[in-house]
Amino acid sequence: MTADRSHTEEPRLEIRGPSRRLALRGRALRALVTALAFPVAGLLALTAGGHLLLPFEGVTTLEGKIASKAEFFEDEEVQRILMKHGIRVHITRMGSRDIATTSFDGYDFAFPSGQPAAEMIKNDRRDGYAKARSPFVSPIVLATYREYAETLRDNGLATPRQGTGGQRNDPLYYTLDMGKFIDVSARGKTWDEIGIGRRHRTTNGNRILAQTSNICEANHAGTYLGLVAFVENGNAVPTNDAAADRVAELIKPTLVSQGLPSEEMFKTYEVPEGKGVAPIVVVYEHQYFAYQIRQRQQTGKPDAERVLLYPSTQFLTEPEYIALTPKGDRLGELLATDEQLQRRAMELGFRVLDSSSKATSTALYRFLADQGIPAPASAANDTKATLPSLPLLERMITSVGDCPPPKTTSEASS
Repeated sequence: MTADRSHTEEPRLEIRGPSRRLALRGRALRALVTALAFPVAGLLALTAGGHLLLPFEGVTTLEGKIASKAEFFEDEEVQRILMKHGIRVHITRMGSRDIATTSFDGYDFAFPSGQPAAEMIKNDRRDGYAKARSPFVSPIVLATYREYAETLRDNGLATPRQGTGGQRNDPLYYTLDMGKFIDVSARGKTWDEIGIGRRHRTTNGNRILAQTSNICEANHAGTYLGLVAFVENGNAVPTNDAAADRVAELIKPTLVSQGLPSEEMFKTYEVPEGKGVAPIVVVYEHQYFAYQIRQRQQTGKPDAERVLLYPSTQFLTEPEYIALTPKGDRLGELLATDEQLQRRAMELGFRVLDSSSKATSTALYRFLADQGIPAPASAANDTKATLPSLPLLERMITSVGDCPPPKTTSEASS
């Protein structure tokens, strides 16, 4: 009997490849890793640059009252450096005297352009928060145009001030004899009368004077008043009310002002129409250097038609940054110690103060030379002027400018 054996296959274990779904997941994961590589690299770069997590840490906005030094905080590079430290600055522009005599409610700092206004602020806040620092300085100078400077030179009022950078034929800097200049102005002489048309195709029947902003508002105007008073008082400071009143009466006719807002003074000088509006304007040295740096960058050479007159009697203004709150003091500390901010201040024409509170003029002049801009030579024989005491200076400003008496900030707040 034959057995019927049917053939039965052994069961086989079938091993299948990865599913389509898993394959898709793998490809997606690889794409995600690749995509994340770029943000991670950017994050590392931000860490190296000091910007890490700024949006998450928050940015502190500081409110400040500022005079002519507002341009420093309006500079994009300064803003970028401050943002690295989590600080944004919102400024209110006004004259130095207005800064000192209006309310400080809501402000973190004040930055007048000179010592008189700074002293008023500190005196008024003896019982409040006030921490002062002087991060940089800038002399008072007279900005003019070449034909006017050469006309003064022809009349023995100005002499070329040589420096670095080949200025023999077309100097950018002159020393102005303040005694002679004030005398010519006091006698009411006009530019036509001293012969501006002899060598130049220019006529100007206006009186010779140095134009300032409103003397009741601007530090540079009050400082120039102090310079003129010092010279007219025999290179001596008035020391009492009677002397201050006498000198104020003497110099008032020579300090005629059109009352331009202080922030517009240098802007007027820059435009072609400025020559006819105000041939000589009182400004700060850093404004002129910053202008020439921009000209060099834009045109490849400095502006040879706009020049500076350095008064033979000089006064170095020391603008004081005054913190009114602890938040404001953090910014003040940065201005005094941060190397990037100090470098940028020099690039904007300021003489930065070093650790010993001495102005680093040499570093500034070296920077100008590197930029292809002649730097003025120092004049060791210039007379150093001293301003009167604050009460006497205020008395003279009020008299010459017919200004209302200054208020204290407590009076302004009421």
